[in-house]
Amino acid sequence: MVKKIAWAALILSLAGVTAQAPPPAPKPAGSPKSAARPNFDTFEVATIKPVVPGAKSNRYLTMQGTNRFVGKNYTLKLLIAAAYDLNSRTILGGPAWIEFDHFDVQALTPGDIRPTHDEQMLMLRALLADRFNLKFHREQKVFSIYELEIAKGGPRLKQSTAPADDPAALISIVYPQHLLLPARNATMADFVSLLQRAILDRPVVDKTGLTGKYDFDLKWAPDESQFGGEAPVVPAESPAAPLFSAIQDQLGLRLIATRGPVDAFVVDKAEQPSAN
Repeated sequence: MVKKIAWAALILSLAGVTAQAPPPAPKPAGSPKSAARPNFDTFEVATIKPVVPGAKSNRYLTMQGTNRFVGKNYTLKLLIAAAYDLNSRTILGGPAWIEFDHFDVQALTPGDIRPTHDEQMLMLRALLADRFNLKFHREQKVFSIYELEIAKGGPRLKQSTAPADDPAALISIVYPQHLLLPARNATMADFVSLLQRAILDRPVVDKTGLTGKYDFDLKWAPDESQFGGEAPVVPAESPAAPLFSAIQDQLGLRLIATRGPVDAFVVDKAEQPSAN
């Protein structure tokens, strides 16, 4: 039996995962088939409010309905990680407060179509530049990383049957004794992105050479090294395997710890958010 919905919200908050958007809603009868999607360069309106220090709150970043984008209890560093699809360890520089001051974000998206994940993140990037006056540059540095490779025996992945233009869906679900990641229409880039942004403590580099889109279910027992040290407690006698073993046994892939070059995101300037 699945734990209460609060657990599902908790794992989204701990992972910093933005739920992938469903396919665009069908157009109203009589609307032209060639109708263009809205311009998702910027939010129509947005409010940013500081969170009271020490306040207990889950952390999540998601769409609520068609037009409401919500970020709860996020630091600027974690907003950058989400917006630019990064592991937070690769974000360097900037004032100290970008790691410690927390903010709530609420914004409205344009048009009457729910934006995809990539469109949400594009608007979030614009918001960070506008309201936090964020300026940065990229610089290659050597980090401790994981490389995702094909394990001996080959991959155990099922080709997705979803339409090619359907967005990927990867959202972790917490059960009493394990976590489940049902991935649908996902590329290796999507999987690596989730691993490095949300679950693991270092960048992940795709070395599989796999170019398809896949459906798979990954079940594992998390430990304190995952989700920023805030993984939900799973009983020690959980029948589920640890993450690294689960990836190898269930997906035919493996994570190798090594060091290698990664493009770091260097913050040159950041300011407390401008008034709403």
